[in-house]
Amino acid sequence: MENRLRLLLALQRVDSNFDDLQELKGDLPGIVRGLQDKIKEQEKLKKDLEDTAKQSLVSRDEADSEIISLKEKIEKYKTQQFEVKSNKQYDALSREIDYSQERITKLTKGLEQLEGKASNAKEDAKNIGPEMERLKTELKEKGDELALVNKEHEEEELKLRHEREKLVVRIQKSDIQMYERIRKAKGGLAVVHVKRSACGGCYNRVPPQRVLELRKNAHMMTCERCGRILVSEDLAHDSSETV
Repeated sequence: MENRLRLLLALQRVDSNFDDLQELKGDLPGIVRGLQDKIKEQEKLKKDLEDTAKQSLVSRDEADSEIISLKEKIEKYKTQQFEVKSNKQYDALSREIDYSQERITKLTKGLEQLEGKASNAKEDAKNIGPEMERLKTELKEKGDELALVNKEHEEEELKLRHEREKLVVRIQKSDIQMYERIRKAKGGLAVVHVKRSACGGCYNRVPPQRVLELRKNAHMMTCERCGRILVSEDLAHDSSETV
């Protein structure tokens, strides 16, 4: 059990050091991600608008073709009216003419709407351009800043990642799961040592009997208040041991 505790403590120290490095980057990672997301949103919006404009023009051309076809039919029906031999046939052709004319009127109004829709979509898509350029410029600036910070700490980060990988393969799966669960819930701090009879995470008092039990390093114990994994002060300060 003592070795299990040492391994978890070592993992916590590596993770804490890594977290400290991430804090040096400040808000830059979040800003960069946010700008990337905004650019993607703008790109999608621009594409949607361009597609709308394109489809509106296609629909306009289809409507225009239908109008031409309907006008041709009307002329044909009018010619046929002079050739029919009954009022019934004449009335049927008249109804077809009326329907075609109503359809032409409706399509003509639709042409104006489609033209307007296409025009507005094109204009809106065009207006997105400057905003996208501004976002891309800002992204490059912030990206360069982040890259510089990453470069400064690249070697140290790689070292910590390597140390973490070596530790993780030596830790029991159940211990890792417990550690990760607590770490996620407690802001990155899952393993703490008891100092002056108090939890190093929430500073809640640890009863003397539990302190004595902790010193034996025989059990996995957690803080009764915050749930963090507790280790004895002696174990925490025993830097001479190699895990």
